[in-house]
Amino acid sequence: MDFKQIAKDVLLIEANELQLAANNINDEMEKAVKLISSCKGKLIITGVGKSGLVGSKMAATFASTGTSSFFLHPTEAMHGDLGMIGKDDIVLGISYSGESEELIQILPHLKRFNIPLIAMAKDKNSTLGSYADIFLDINITKEACPLDTAPTSSTTLTMALGDALAVCLMKYNNFTKNDFASFHPGGSLGKKLFIKASDLAQTNNLPTIKAGTSLKEAVVIMSEGRLGNAIICDSSNQVVGLLSDGDLRRYMMNDNFSLDTNVEDIATKNPKYITNKDILASDALEIIENNKIQLLLILNEDKTLYGVLHIHKLIEAGIK
Repeated sequence: MDFKQIAKDVLLIEANELQLAANNINDEMEKAVKLISSCKGKLIITGVGKSGLVGSKMAATFASTGTSSFFLHPTEAMHGDLGMIGKDDIVLGISYSGESEELIQILPHLKRFNIPLIAMAKDKNSTLGSYADIFLDINITKEACPLDTAPTSSTTLTMALGDALAVCLMKYNNFTKNDFASFHPGGSLGKKLFIKASDLAQTNNLPTIKAGTSLKEAVVIMSEGRLGNAIICDSSNQVVGLLSDGDLRRYMMNDNFSLDTNVEDIATKNPKYITNKDILASDALEIIENNKIQLLLILNEDKTLYGVLHIHKLIEAGIK
């Protein structure tokens, strides 16, 4: 049995359904975006079975991209949780058939309170579709399941359409990278989008040496500083060079090696640095990696030393 071909066929079938759906996007999408954007309450997503699982994921996506949202199981709604739906809320109901019994039972109650309803189903004439103010079509021609029964292509399309709606809302509401960071203060996303260079900079006990220092003295300061580098500053504390362990190793291979050598003679004269302390730590790490260095200097506008960023500190902090 050729499992590679089977897997390929599944992906191609689902990709084809997504392509067909993309070609059939109509004005209902714009109506849904504008309705949700104007909502003073929350976007409440509901559905049962696989549709409910997809709905839970969609609610999480909306909530993390600036649209206040949560998932409500229709059965729980009928047993008391219907009160969680406020008069300013909007409901997005998901049912491929449009006839899921648990979902259908709450529709008259939504209409009784004039709660706007967006439906995702395969048939606009289904019960769910007929109750809806806005209808988003999730009809497919073929499930990827060999029996054409298990929800595969249909759930993929539903989830993708939810993503499309979330992205439309992000663009319509001018949801920015900074907005996204504020919704993700923890975890790798938050670290990448929220932590600044100044948050991780070492500004005290820096291994600095004066211009004219001998290599012998510089090596001692490098060892004590535990950064694998020594920063060379002039009498005004402006940085004029950086002695790295790489510079030291290369010089040790020189036949004329001497510990009495002036440190500027072998140091890097134009070390990499930044002056923007508010640059994202992830961007600083990119500078370090692109230049194949371990230490990035942070200078004040007058080129005096403010601090340093070491690649190990960034990685230990979870910056990627």
